[in-house]
Amino acid sequence: MIQVTLNGTPRTLTEPLTVAQFLEQLGYDRRKIAVEVNEHVVPLPQHAGRRLASGDQVEIVTLVGGGAPANEPPEDKPLTIGKFTFRSRLITGTGKYASYDLMRDCLAVSGCEVTTVAVRRERLVDKEGRNILDYLDLKRYTILPNTAGCFSAEDAIRHARLARELLTNLDNPGAAWVKLECLGDAKTLLPDPVATLKATEQLVKDGFQVLVYTSDDPIMARHLKEAGAASVMPAGSPIGSGQGILNANNIRIILEYLKAGDPDYPVIVDAGVGTASDVTVAMELGCDGVLLNTGIAHAKDPLRMAWAMRYACECGRLAFLSGRIAKKLYAQASSPMEGRIAPSH
Repeated sequence: MIQVTLNGTPRTLTEPLTVAQFLEQLGYDRRKIAVEVNEHVVPLPQHAGRRLASGDQVEIVTLVGGGAPANEPPEDKPLTIGKFTFRSRLITGTGKYASYDLMRDCLAVSGCEVTTVAVRRERLVDKEGRNILDYLDLKRYTILPNTAGCFSAEDAIRHARLARELLTNLDNPGAAWVKLECLGDAKTLLPDPVATLKATEQLVKDGFQVLVYTSDDPIMARHLKEAGAASVMPAGSPIGSGQGILNANNIRIILEYLKAGDPDYPVIVDAGVGTASDVTVAMELGCDGVLLNTGIAHAKDPLRMAWAMRYACECGRLAFLSGRIAKKLYAQASSPMEGRIAPSH
């Protein structure tokens, strides 16, 4: 009888065995393990020639953890805003691009299904006779008209009605909704809460699905939902500032208030996003989507940034649905403690 220790456990061999014979007896695939005898690694080609003796300390190890990724991420429910349903949770804008061609290409790689446009009476065509609509595939994108640049409820309502007329004529489903902006002043571009609420109430009466830009004030957000807004869209930071999410706690409170008893109510961060990590933060907080424009259009390489924003939105959503680990004060080993090789003496 030969007494050996295998991975810390005494074991009796009824006859002398080589390492190769021992592994065969155990049913192991020798290519998928590593063997150590008396703290010396026995390479695979030497298994057949290395004979075990009484008192030998044998360690057999393999790899743990990891695993092949799935071909596709787990299925997620679509983003629903009023009567609209989309796969992508990233909404992009059409302004500030160096050219219409660049805008078109960035929208395509961003994966967005919704893009915003402003209603203007001037510059129906540029100096080359081109119109932005020539570069928007109205069969591919649902156009979200916005009331950008409006400083009163009355002006915002007029813009929304004109946009509905225009998009109805173009047979685009975006005729049914509007992104409402009622600004308080030209310096901060912060929303005027009184005018915003007034315009929301009227546009809801007019049959619009209203997506309303607001500050990160939870109380105001609650009033806007109560007024019938299809989506409340708090600013992460001032429009075009690129400062990201300045007050994550307020966004959390808005999510808590607006989703209480209504978990699918869409809360979308609108404004202030500067880079991909800002999008990820918004999505990890539990927001249902992100609307951005300047972060892509004014990037040094807008096309690359469009890809980055797309992946950031998807990654942030996956992380939120996965549920992050709790934060701990002290370290906690990620590799299993059991199954370790015997300590050296």
